[in-house]
Amino acid sequence: MKLEKLAVGPDGRNRCLLSPFSSRTSRNQPSNNRFIFGPSVWLRGLIKPERGQAIAYVDWSQQELGIAAALSQDQNMLAAYRSGDPYLTFAKQAGVVPTNATKQSHPAQRDQFKVCALAVQYGMSEYGLAASLGQPIAFARNLLLMHRETYRTFWSWSQNNVDHAMLAGWLQTVFGWRIQTTGGANPRSLANFPMQANGAEMMRLACCLATENGIRVCCPVHDAILIEGPADSIRDIVRQTQKYMAEASRIVLGFELASDAKIVCRPDRYMDESRGRVMWDRVVGLCESAGSTTRLTAEKNAVNGGLKRPLIGTRTVL
Repeated sequence: MKLEKLAVGPDGRNRCLLSPFSSRTSRNQPSNNRFIFGPSVWLRGLIKPERGQAIAYVDWSQQELGIAAALSQDQNMLAAYRSGDPYLTFAKQAGVVPTNATKQSHPAQRDQFKVCALAVQYGMSEYGLAASLGQPIAFARNLLLMHRETYRTFWSWSQNNVDHAMLAGWLQTVFGWRIQTTGGANPRSLANFPMQANGAEMMRLACCLATENGIRVCCPVHDAILIEGPADSIRDIVRQTQKYMAEASRIVLGFELASDAKIVCRPDRYMDESRGRVMWDRVVGLCESAGSTTRLTAEKNAVNGGLKRPLIGTRTVL
């Protein structure tokens, strides 16, 4: 659980060093033990807005894919990003599903092409992709081949980046954050560097724009910003934040990335429904059960001891 190391002050706020520029890509590297977004996903249920306030998690949609499309100027990839569902569009562009296919009509194919598109960003081999999909190596090899044929401009741009890093000894972002490459550099890390590092440039700029325009930024989280504001105006604040995030992406890429937002108002908690809800409910149920047992035992002891007054301040777990 690692709760004892979370940096929580007497006001219930989690504050810790975000360690900006600590990674080679210049992304933040806060301590996984001290930052609430570091431990297991279910613990994010501890995040809860104060009375009268709301929080919103605003993140760029498929940020890394959008960065790759914009910087490589691959028109097919740009079209896929603009479609709103780049994974299904990839399947359509590859001719695997009909042009009128939807997420509901072809869910299996969409999921396979999604895994492939994400795997490419990290340089996954056909063997790793096959393991991720639970499919034969030949199937994964064919998927990667379709990606190469569909997005030839992107692959050429990506290989040029790796070649430049190996030959010139450096690679840098749009704003000039540079890494020096030495012997033993991993080509997959070099291929992924433009997406990660330019994503970091966008994040810093978006946080500056939001803060300078009066938006309360709680923290950046990789490709998202957690913001806070009055519950009755949080939707307007979210729209403003999305505007500044779009502006930041336009400044860095010359292309605006879309964003999504999840709003949480009191008494609700921030929760990752797909990965954290089951564990949160289980732990809370166990704690409530333990608390009920503690109270019942105390009450029995009080009765047996002849106490006539009710117990005050009985300790509960939650």
